[in-house]
Amino acid sequence: MKKILITGAAGFIGSALCRYIRKHKLAHIVGLDNMGYAASREALSSLGHDQHFKLIEADIGDSEHLQSILASEQPDGLMHLAAETHVDRSIDNPEIFLKTNIMGTFTLLEAVRHYLPTLNDPQRHGFRFLHVSTDEVYGSLGATGQFVETMAYAPNSPYAASKASSDHLVRAWHTTYGLPTVMSNCSNNYGPFQFPEKLIPLMITKAQRGEPLPLFGQGLNVRDWLFVEDHAEALYLIFTRGRLGEKYNVGGGSEIRNIDLLDQLCQLLDEALPTSAHRPHKNLIRHVADRPGHDERYAMNFSKLNQELGWHPKTSLPDGLRQTVTWYLTHKSWCDTIHQRYSGERLGNVLPLTRK
Repeated sequence: MKKILITGAAGFIGSALCRYIRKHKLAHIVGLDNMGYAASREALSSLGHDQHFKLIEADIGDSEHLQSILASEQPDGLMHLAAETHVDRSIDNPEIFLKTNIMGTFTLLEAVRHYLPTLNDPQRHGFRFLHVSTDEVYGSLGATGQFVETMAYAPNSPYAASKASSDHLVRAWHTTYGLPTVMSNCSNNYGPFQFPEKLIPLMITKAQRGEPLPLFGQGLNVRDWLFVEDHAEALYLIFTRGRLGEKYNVGGGSEIRNIDLLDQLCQLLDEALPTSAHRPHKNLIRHVADRPGHDERYAMNFSKLNQELGWHPKTSLPDGLRQTVTWYLTHKSWCDTIHQRYSGERLGNVLPLTRK
């Protein structure tokens, strides 16, 4: 059984990926995470007694530590998910996004570039590096159309710009140095263990407490939602079978306006909490000033992934939302612990500069 090094292993998507791989006994895992504010050891608790899973606290910006880990663990491949991910935080503090997402990816690429020549021929030829990215690198769509892999990049937020930069680094290290890389770009994820700065868990946790549900602008922005467990399956397929040097879009096929998504969440909460003093929960919705540079619409065309690797999302949005609401309502202690670190305050509330 091969050994995979997974960065960002205690994050939302990273932990789901670790659980998926070990559930199906697909590989040994060495997980790396700097255990920042959004990391969750609880998300990996089901792997606590798994002899084929190890979690190492490490930062991808620490070159010396990375090289030591690669030399000692001798992984057969690497799946890179470590990143700063929240758009609103990137508006408040873009520097950490550039350090982690750009320089961290550069440091990781260089560590792998120097690691590969130390391997024997079969291991070196079988090594693969998956870089996990976002649909936000493509910018904003109008009312029609979808993002395809050949589309030019047009990032509009510091977060998106940092991820676009890291994508370009990965492409360049493949072309220039021959690193065996493959890339994925995904739509909005949701599901268990997501840090509640993100839209869906933020609304669920606020509604439970009877707090106002802040909705940017009129709530007309459209997103394509992907259940995290479906994403984990796609990532493993791309990592193991995707063509080197290629990129694959991963989408949920579930476009919906934010206002309509929130309406569905409120209906599910009304059903799940019939005695709540806050029913109907949609009365908690409050329209607030829009996010600066808020992209109008995202929609992913994942036909390449479907045609080449046979993947398609298995979880419909209604089913995924119901599972997600149930999970948060039955894991109140986890939510309360997170609430001590992040109480749901608005981030990224910065007025853009204007020209006179």
